[in-house]
Amino acid sequence: MPDHDFKSPRLHVEADLAEGIAVELDPAQANYLQNVLRLGAGETVLLFNGRDGEWRSELVPVSKKKLVLKPLARQREQTERGSLHYLFAPLKQARLDYMVQKAVEMGAGLLRPVLTQHVQAPRINLDRVRANAVEAAEQCGILALPAIEPPIRLADLLETFDPARTLVFCDERAASASPIEVLTAARFRPISLLIGPEGGFSEAERVLLRSHPATVPISLGPRILRADTAAVAALAVVQASIGDWNDG
Repeated sequence: MPDHDFKSPRLHVEADLAEGIAVELDPAQANYLQNVLRLGAGETVLLFNGRDGEWRSELVPVSKKKLVLKPLARQREQTERGSLHYLFAPLKQARLDYMVQKAVEMGAGLLRPVLTQHVQAPRINLDRVRANAVEAAEQCGILALPAIEPPIRLADLLETFDPARTLVFCDERAASASPIEVLTAARFRPISLLIGPEGGFSEAERVLLRSHPATVPISLGPRILRADTAAVAALAVVQASIGDWNDG
């Protein structure tokens, strides 16, 4: 378990953070601290912005609806984003919210929707994706928010894929060998993990993926998993076998 204060309230802000420079909260954040958490003047909150580390900050009421927080001391230095890229076929809203939150909690440094033939929700609200990423980061002590890139079609993704990375994709028709054994060969390269839609990849997409030199298909076992469940399972397998769970 990382060394982190899990008791103090924690908020993400866009403002720069530096000692003594007051940060004005938006109305929703002010309401949360004042009316939900019932915090008063002089109590402390942890602030982070994804650039300047984490700061213990003092709450200073300005009016009934306006609050500022004054950073007092940096608690943790800024960390880099994780190298794992999480690529996913969009799902319907509630399940997509869950999947994004879990991907952030499990160390994804980049999130990108990938449009496939059987995708359920071709339109995706990137602002909502970011809001879920921020919520997960606030709750789990994460300092570096993932990059969020616009949707891309699968064929375009493969055409422009970084040759320095390995693209791991979950294929229900892959041989049921241990995914950890399959992934071992890719341990020295950064990983992009691709999760397909509920209906799976089409046959043409599967052929396209398997013919690409950067791809590694893995099986998640004999059970049929929903896409959001498959995402969590695959993220756990990747991080446990060749990801940052082995760091240090």
